[in-house]
Amino acid sequence: MSWFTKWAFRNKAAVSIMSILILVMGVISYFTLPMEFLPSADNPQVTVIVMGQGTDSKTMENEVTIPIEETVAGVKGKKNIFSTTGDGFSKIDIFYESGTNMKEAKQEVQEVLGAVSLPQNVSKPIISQLNTSMIPIAEIAVTFDEGLTPENVEFAKKHVVPFLKDIKGVSNVQAFGAANSYLSVKLDNSKMAKKQVSIQNVMTLLQGKNMAVAIGEKTIDGKSSNIQVVGTIDTLDKVKNLQVAPNVPIKDIATIEVKKPEDSLNRINGEDGLYLIVQKESNANAVAISKKLKEATKEITKKYDNTEASILIATADMVETSVKAMMKEVLLGALFATIVIMLFLRNIRSTFITIVSIPLSLAFTLFLLSRSGVTLNILTLGGVAVAVGRLVDDSIVVIENIFRKMQKESFSISMVIEATKEVGSAITASTLTTVAVFLPIGLVSGSLQSFILPFALTVTYSLLASLLVALTVVPLMSAGLLKNTKLPKHSPSKKFTKFLTWSLNHKWVVLVLSFVLFAGSIGTYFIMPKGVADSSSSEFVQMSLNYPNNTPIEKVKEEALKLEEFVSKQDEVKNFVTQVGNNADSAQYGNIGSPTTAMVNAIMKNKEETEDFINRIESQKDKYPDAEFTVTGASLMGGGSPQITIDVLGDDLKLLEETALNIKNEIKDITGIESVETNQDEKKTVYSLNVDPTKAQTDQIAQQISVMFNKIPIGTVTIDEQKTNVLIEPMINPKTPEDLENILVMTSEGMTPVSKVATLQAEERSTSQFHKDGEPYIRVVASVDSKKLSEISKEINLTIFGNKQEKGMKLSDDVDVIMGGASAQQASDFTDLFMIMLISVGIVFLIMVITFKTVRAPIAILFSLPLAAIGAILGLLISRIPVNITSLLGALMLIGVVVTNAIVLLDRVKQNEEKMIIREALVEAAATRMRPILMTAVATICAMIPLLFKKAETGSLVSQNLAIVVIGGLSVATLLTLVVIPVVYELFHFKKSKKQRLKKSQSSEVSF
Repeated sequence: MSWFTKWAFRNKAAVSIMSILILVMGVISYFTLPMEFLPSADNPQVTVIVMGQGTDSKTMENEVTIPIEETVAGVKGKKNIFSTTGDGFSKIDIFYESGTNMKEAKQEVQEVLGAVSLPQNVSKPIISQLNTSMIPIAEIAVTFDEGLTPENVEFAKKHVVPFLKDIKGVSNVQAFGAANSYLSVKLDNSKMAKKQVSIQNVMTLLQGKNMAVAIGEKTIDGKSSNIQVVGTIDTLDKVKNLQVAPNVPIKDIATIEVKKPEDSLNRINGEDGLYLIVQKESNANAVAISKKLKEATKEITKKYDNTEASILIATADMVETSVKAMMKEVLLGALFATIVIMLFLRNIRSTFITIVSIPLSLAFTLFLLSRSGVTLNILTLGGVAVAVGRLVDDSIVVIENIFRKMQKESFSISMVIEATKEVGSAITASTLTTVAVFLPIGLVSGSLQSFILPFALTVTYSLLASLLVALTVVPLMSAGLLKNTKLPKHSPSKKFTKFLTWSLNHKWVVLVLSFVLFAGSIGTYFIMPKGVADSSSSEFVQMSLNYPNNTPIEKVKEEALKLEEFVSKQDEVKNFVTQVGNNADSAQYGNIGSPTTAMVNAIMKNKEETEDFINRIESQKDKYPDAEFTVTGASLMGGGSPQITIDVLGDDLKLLEETALNIKNEIKDITGIESVETNQDEKKTVYSLNVDPTKAQTDQIAQQISVMFNKIPIGTVTIDEQKTNVLIEPMINPKTPEDLENILVMTSEGMTPVSKVATLQAEERSTSQFHKDGEPYIRVVASVDSKKLSEISKEINLTIFGNKQEKGMKLSDDVDVIMGGASAQQASDFTDLFMIMLISVGIVFLIMVITFKTVRAPIAILFSLPLAAIGAILGLLISRIPVNITSLLGALMLIGVVVTNAIVLLDRVKQNEEKMIIREALVEAAATRMRPILMTAVATICAMIPLLFKKAETGSLVSQNLAIVVIGGLSVATLLTLVVIPVVYELFHFKKSKKQRLKKSQSSEVSF
């Protein structure tokens, strides 16, 4: 690699200009790089939601869920299909194999569902496919002085939403909470009977009236003109005066008024309001748009008297906070590295030369990221924070070698070039091995790849840039700044030389001790708890009141408002949103559930106060005895504890329920399990009218009763310039089974109670139906402590299935029990990363074979990896932190980092072997390279110290766990490498080394 150095000396001006250009391009790239919360990553899932108000779960299952399941069963790349069917909704989740093109998958689902015939009383299928780019950059509240009137909703859609959409970089603005008003027609049965008006007369009330019909083209006044007939109903009075029978206006038999839907509730900070979700374009800067949105909301409030707009939550604020926090950690890391170099070299100029590599490498990295289409997010920033200590390593080795040579030779450019050449191949090989660790990232499946790739690219770019700086800029600056510098003398440690000689003479002591430590650490790893990264930084708190499905919606709304009032009085709360019921807006994001669930989401002023707030809210549980009351801290990536799922499959629903209940009771007392629920806990009374086919037709009876029970749409009219649905209100509201039996229906014999033609049957049925790949199943969900995930998973597995020593539960042959959830995902992620580690070791080995042109030296270098494992596991053990995905990412990094010390050491050994025997080459190389090895290791460790105090942010892979693994592994590996690697290397050359020592001993005796 000396070509780079020689070229740099021949083109000093060019290198200087390029360095300045790189710094300028880096600064420009920093300000122009799109900033976002997370990189774009697809969720391999398509969700289909169909809503059917008033339809029971069994009917929804038979008429909606099953036809859709059968239709999508053949889509490409499908892994599993899960469905949940409840009263008034059907939700089908299609899970795909990793690597599936999700845009094409969604399009295929849309195409196949186009051929499905669904009942008229249900909505069109809402198909959603979630992506991290759908995470809104801001959520805006819009409230009005007069409340959320139809006029205000229309005003917001015509003025506020377009105003926000016009901001450069905004891709979409969606309005939530705009429940459309409807025209209510409440019929009076007694007046209808008196006026002799039937329900059919009312059903055809708008037929042929509110329309425009083109009837042809004629020549009028000598000009060709189109002729049309127009009927317009645009006022409430016109509707009231429509004739339902000769001389009988509709107002004589019904109450007609504009109403809002009563089955849902959407409130912001205690007021009815609109909730706007703002999404950005893929290449836009979230922070810049957020600032424009803040200005826009102020302008809207100022411009329109009765309107107030405010930002509830902005992910851009989190990005900005992350950027500042990471930059702080980068600067602290650089400061610590500077102090370390200063302490070792004791020279300001040489320290300055070394530190120059940090800004140059980072600037070049930012430029390369911008060219690669990678955004500045918490993962790329994490890569910078992790790499900052490693950026000076190559420069340290170069400057230290120049520093050492200056003590023996007169200063000259040729000396600087020679000193750089001596370590050039070593630092190139060590940097390439660190970079090579991240090459197999493509083998990781699913969203983990999308998350690790930006991190890996950042580390790769920064390390390659630092190598280039070390081979060009550092020698040039050294030639200029160190020319007339007096450097403090440094001599190798004599004590260390004696200790290493003793170790080489007592190899088996060193090797056995190392093996015992390694075996002990591996054994410890297997018994250590394996957890999941706790990345929920609790930006807000979710409170839910889940009532039984037979609870009146009025009571749910009343209780929700009571909880809302309590939340509004808490000082820690910045904003809060209250929601009850299902709506099409939420369904677009795949959110749908029980219509009797109330949610209150509180956005906190300060995340530090979240725990106290949650405790205070939980103290209110007793005030809601009929509801299942849950409170969890959450983030944009979700909230709550990790969950282990246990699926019970089979054909016999009663047997499934019994098995699921037994599993729930068996595992609920396991230590670490916070709660256990099943999806089959709730039942509801279903009344069936079984029609006698000899007395009446089932479809006619069903149609008549449906009209009486449900809101029936009969058309649309335009009121106050808004298209408004006209709905006939339910005509009867039975309170008892007797009321049901006494409903009057028309039969061939005239009007008669329905009990004359049908028998009433009551039964308790589940309020929800669940399918897995078209088969019924029940899911048991255990929320567990994130730090003890693996332990709890083993305990649950043992409890249900048993082992050779202990018997598990007695399970029927007709049911299958499958465990999944967080434990299965953890196992998959761990397997992926261990596979990457194995391939990385192979690539590292290949690079070293090419560098050393032999096999024995690379094998000796690989012995540094077990030494790193000792330190990594010791670090986790001392800190009492469980192994999780970020710990394994740290271990992956260690593969590339720890071998660099061994490479630098054995590269010197190989150079020494040209003029020394193996033993002397090893002792001299270890003594000479001890200082640069310690300097690079301590600089890397100190640069990571700020990360020791960093908890994982939402979606981030860089945290305390990663730092502990790298610091522990590198510390122990560095200390042991200086002793163990020489021992292993000489062992591989045992005969040759022994012969050399005997020969030298004999020649010494002869000369003596």
